[in-house]
Amino acid sequence: MANVAKKVSWSGRDRDDEDDDEEEGRAGEATPLLNGTGPGAGGARQETELPRQYPNEIPHNEKLLSLKYESLDYDNSENQLFLEEERRINHAAFRTVEIKRWVICAMIGILTGLVACFIDIVVENLAGLKYRVVKDNIDKFTEKGGLSFSLLLWATLNASVVMVGSVIVAFIEPVAAGSGIPQIKCYLNGVKIPHVVRLKTLVIKVCGVILSVVGGLAVGKEGPMIHSGAVIAAGISQGRSTSLKRDFKIFEYFRRDTEKRDFVSAGAAAGVSAAFGAPVGGVLFSLEEGASFWNQFLTWRIFFASMISTFTLNSVLSVYHGNAWDLSSPGLINFGRFDNEKMGYTIQEIPIFIFMGVVGGILGALFNALNYWLTMFRIRYIHRPCLQVIEAMLVAAVTAAVGFVMIYCSRDCQPIQGSTVTYPLQLFCADGEYNSMATAFFNTPEKSVVNLFHDPPGSYNPMTLGMFTLMYFFLACWTYGLTVSAGVFIPSLLIGAAWGRLFGISLSYLTKGSIWADPGKYALMGAAAQLGGIVRMTLSLTVIMMEATGNVTYGFPIMLVLMTAKIVGDYFVEGLYDMHIQLQSVPFLHWEAPVTSHSLTAREVMSTPVTCLRRIERVGTVVDILSDTSSNHNGFPVVESNPDATQVAGLRGLILRSQLIVLLKHKVFVERANLSLVQRRLKLKDFRDAYPRFPPIQSIHVSQDERECMIDLSEFMNPSPYTVPQEASLPRVFKLFRALGLRHLVVVDNRNEVVGMVTRKDLARYRLGKEGLEELSLAQT
Repeated sequence: MANVAKKVSWSGRDRDDEDDDEEEGRAGEATPLLNGTGPGAGGARQETELPRQYPNEIPHNEKLLSLKYESLDYDNSENQLFLEEERRINHAAFRTVEIKRWVICAMIGILTGLVACFIDIVVENLAGLKYRVVKDNIDKFTEKGGLSFSLLLWATLNASVVMVGSVIVAFIEPVAAGSGIPQIKCYLNGVKIPHVVRLKTLVIKVCGVILSVVGGLAVGKEGPMIHSGAVIAAGISQGRSTSLKRDFKIFEYFRRDTEKRDFVSAGAAAGVSAAFGAPVGGVLFSLEEGASFWNQFLTWRIFFASMISTFTLNSVLSVYHGNAWDLSSPGLINFGRFDNEKMGYTIQEIPIFIFMGVVGGILGALFNALNYWLTMFRIRYIHRPCLQVIEAMLVAAVTAAVGFVMIYCSRDCQPIQGSTVTYPLQLFCADGEYNSMATAFFNTPEKSVVNLFHDPPGSYNPMTLGMFTLMYFFLACWTYGLTVSAGVFIPSLLIGAAWGRLFGISLSYLTKGSIWADPGKYALMGAAAQLGGIVRMTLSLTVIMMEATGNVTYGFPIMLVLMTAKIVGDYFVEGLYDMHIQLQSVPFLHWEAPVTSHSLTAREVMSTPVTCLRRIERVGTVVDILSDTSSNHNGFPVVESNPDATQVAGLRGLILRSQLIVLLKHKVFVERANLSLVQRRLKLKDFRDAYPRFPPIQSIHVSQDERECMIDLSEFMNPSPYTVPQEASLPRVFKLFRALGLRHLVVVDNRNEVVGMVTRKDLARYRLGKEGLEELSLAQT
């Protein structure tokens, strides 16, 4: 077992909610959480007795798998109640359910588009106000002297705004930090990340990302839109808000993990669509990065939600910008149209683009490696919320200071005529000229990307681009992982666009002009290479870039660049999102089992011994099993109630902890075993009303007399659970478990007796390391 005293947590909560209740798998070392919410040492049972302590350093072992994360029930429990309800529903009722699915997808698209509009308009106004104040101040002090005051003003404004954004994330909802893409990937993979699709998380995410961008950090507002769309989808599809304690009595049929997962996929796609104006890219993103389970009908509904999202954003922003019928704002960032005549490419340039993909892969791997070590440092030392806020403020102030010093030292002056610069800084340039470095630093990252794509040749000095690329690379690397809501898409595009444009300028010097003279297309290829090298997306990113530029001509070179960047980057280190999932010790299941795992069988992988229940069980036994903290299992095989011990107690079904809790809550039991079992008739609605926050067993009172009663599980258990023989190989078990989205896979012998249980942790702890197949340690966190 790994020597771990504490472990980082996305939720930042210490089992304070029903969501992070019990966990299947073996009990490991009791280790509290990070983010300043856990006790300093000792197990979970001592939480109420120990004062809150913060060790100076938290030992961290990357070869660790957390038992804290619970799985989602993507497999429907086909018990008698479920089958009776399905048989009662006629064809017309099924059509009504299908219509409701389309209505929900439309609502997801509309609300995601409106949230994106809100973020865009507020950022534009607040950032504009900040830049105007700082610009007026710099202009005034350039003439009088005393520019140090301008630097102080800029750094103070940045740090103040970021402080507010960091405080609400660190102290109110830590899971809202970052872009949210790793968390949504885990959710769609079948891992319940506490608080990830809550209304409170959405509010903190939206406010946090506005403050991060306005605070001048090297971040973008596009990544968090994916998380925001997913939260909106999860909320709407349930027809109620548990946070607001409001139930609208609609969409009750969809209150289960399977349905909720499909809508969250649609929400993630709608978020991408609103961010980049790329509905097809959104669908492919959800397929490539998110959804672990897919079907044809889901594709069509997700595309519908994505298209509605883009159209809503386009309509509202077009009205806001004063051209109501124009629909000229398809996404939060619009790269602008690339003219084929000016910026065409020839077959001779293909090897150059591939070379740029290699550079992007190497730089992306370097970015990820640096960010990995920085994240490890944060896990060990910067684990208190107050320290996390101070670090965010420090990064904001340093970003402003670096930008100011580079603008101050730059002598790259360009004529202001025909320029698209929003806030031109003259500084020490002559009248009628502006400082070119200011177009990159003194602007929101989205505007800087578009400027690098479309500014005419000669707008930037090569030294300016080189210095900007170097500084922004390290700033963006330092910023990703702060306790603020922020995305990495736009900073990656900005870094790539800067070195890509520099590459194009260098080529035009070498070739004395010709068709290679326009550096804009090289800025586009550099942006694709850098983003591909960091996040390792291929299919979806190709389409997103094509849709955002409105030009299908560049599809082939962008695809080549992204493939090259992924291949080269994967040789060195994992993609950024996968790396952060691994650092959180999440039991994430990839598409395939490790390639060298055929030698392992289900017998070697499974958890054993297994706690089984009889078909007719004593209530006291059920309560004791559920209350036992040393065996926090979520699924219990049900075996035949044989009075004769010589008979084989064969497997009869599987019942979940949540179902047992609902049965106990509604007192579904009879007094004596020999009475005919006429129990209170429960309906599926009783289970759906309790979903997703089932009450803990401690909140259910069972008297001493009731403990002697009997409970019949026949009607509520799943009578046909998936089983596997103990001789099955690990890849076969993995394929069955992963493809069907299981939570429990019962292992039986040749007499149908239960010998073990395979859960997500049992499969996820085997992975391919540098020295072949390795087994990760398990820790109770």
